Amino acid sequence: MTPRGIHLQYSFEARGQEGAQIENPLFDLLSALQAEGSIGHAAKALGQSYRHVWGALKHWETVLGSALVVWSKGQPARLTPFAERLVWAERRARTRMTPHVEALRTELARVFAAADDASLLLLDIAASHDLGLPRLQGLAEQQHALHLSLRFTGSEDALRSLHDGRCSVAGFHVPKLASGASLFARDLRPLLRPGTHKLIGSHWRRQGLMLRPAAAGADTLQGLDNTGLLHALAAGRCRFANRQPGSGTRLLLEHLLAEAGLDMRQIEGIDRQVEHTHVAVAAAVASGSADLGLGIEAAAREFGLDFRPLVEEDYFLVCLKVALDTPAVQALRATLASPAWAQALQTLPGYGVQQAGEVLSMTRALPWWNYRRAKPPHAQLR
Repeated sequence: MTPRGIHLQYSFEARGQEGAQIENPLFDLLSALQAEGSIGHAAKALGQSYRHVWGALKHWETVLGSALVVWSKGQPARLTPFAERLVWAERRARTRMTPHVEALRTELARVFAAADDASLLLLDIAASHDLGLPRLQGLAEQQHALHLSLRFTGSEDALRSLHDGRCSVAGFHVPKLASGASLFARDLRPLLRPGTHKLIGSHWRRQGLMLRPAAAGADTLQGLDNTGLLHALAAGRCRFANRQPGSGTRLLLEHLLAEAGLDMRQIEGIDRQVEHTHVAVAAAVASGSADLGLGIEAAAREFGLDFRPLVEEDYFLVCLKVALDTPAVQALRATLASPAWAQALQTLPGYGVQQAGEVLSMTRALPWWNYRRAKPPHAQLR
């Protein structure tokens, strides 16, 4: 009978370990019993009491659902065939794992040693998916020994993470729209406060519709303009790879459909295929599991897709005002302002720097900041 589950854990001890040594109370006990032939001698070898060893043995028999020791009057205690097979299998597995365990212990020792370095700079970033940020991550470490812990999520979720204290910096994007930005005001404005947050410029990028080239079987969509593609989506004439709720690209889709007189909530199958990154959307279209997607140009080009540009958008980073002058955020801003950041973006189609590293006025940088909803009639107030 096998155990219910395998649980791995590690601990900090005054004494260290070397090589592939692994401690496990069950196998330490069985090995001691196998070598010593009695609970008393095994307890002494383990530096434990007879009572403790006896209790541990009964505990493991209950967990494993099988006897582990054969008792014969006048004979040394010996392991049952099941226990012998268990010890043999564990030793075999441990031998095979030796290089991996050694590497894991070495890596853990390295990272915990780094924790003693008071000069180490760390920033947790929750950000809307972007192909440029991993490059920023590498540059920050090279230039300033700044370690960026990068987690991709939707724009709204990233800003909520900053609000809730689950990250130090959030990344989000908004299109450069002259008007009609009420949806962005509705969803993003409540998550940003000029007196609390500071907006940092980073880059711009181009978003548009992705579809397979005509040679790849997308002939029925190739003859349509962008508005026609949106209406084909609304009419259910194409399979769409949508982004997850809370993402800035999904919000952009809702805005584009509204401009075309369409309501995303009324489109059947709009959430039949939901992806969490631009690359995943592009891969879905390229593979044929979707006919149409909305995403950044760089992802479309990477998969050899046709790209219909729709909007350029600004990608911002935002932190708390109290964190703006910390060494880590200063190092982040310096990395953004460096020529290397602009050079890194030059290799991504549809990308470029935009006031990189500058602290921006939120009310000026966000086109919808001063948008005001019309007050509802008094009868609708609750």
